[in-house]
Amino acid sequence: MTDLIAKTAIDRRLAQIVTPTIEGMGYELVRIRLMGGKTRILQIMADRPDGGIDVEDCARISTAVSALLDVEDPIEDNYTLEVSSPGIDRPLTRLKDFDMWLGYEARVETTELIDGRRRFKGILAGTEGDEVLITLEEGGEDVTIGLRFDWLSDAKLILTDELIAEMLRQRKESGAFDGADIDDAAFDGLETEDDSDDEGAETPRTRH
Repeated sequence: MTDLIAKTAIDRRLAQIVTPTIEGMGYELVRIRLMGGKTRILQIMADRPDGGIDVEDCARISTAVSALLDVEDPIEDNYTLEVSSPGIDRPLTRLKDFDMWLGYEARVETTELIDGRRRFKGILAGTEGDEVLITLEEGGEDVTIGLRFDWLSDAKLILTDELIAEMLRQRKESGAFDGADIDDAAFDGLETEDDSDDEGAETPRTRH
């Protein structure tokens, strides 16, 4: 389990619990976070292997995961379970994501300084071994660099017209909407905050 999917020890423990159920239903875990606050929030991002998850998929996952966590009881306090799609400007949490979204613009951050910087913005150029390749514009020229995947602290796609068009294509192919819905869907979930997503299901959980 990479740190990009599950950052903290409790996140990793929760990921170990829910991943077999999520994968058994034909989905993949993209990210899991247990957030603090007056009422804790367990955020789960999931997707289909080929993309195209919808709100009904999120509801099915929420129902299954909720039942599982009732049995395992890994969270001491009351919490709300939120299951969502990764959104359009999705986080990139697995090495394969950087191949899947090759050619799209992304923002990548590293845990340590690399040549004096931690933040990199450019076009994804796939992977090579355990390195993520990203093409940057340096001094008016394109330069492709490699960053080891385990150096990354955060990575996500940047919202562009090309990305929106691709996500709409995926949704149409998956049956998430028909052609008549395409104009409205183009503006669905365009928020760029890390925890804002376009599809989801929410379930309050009370610990007994």
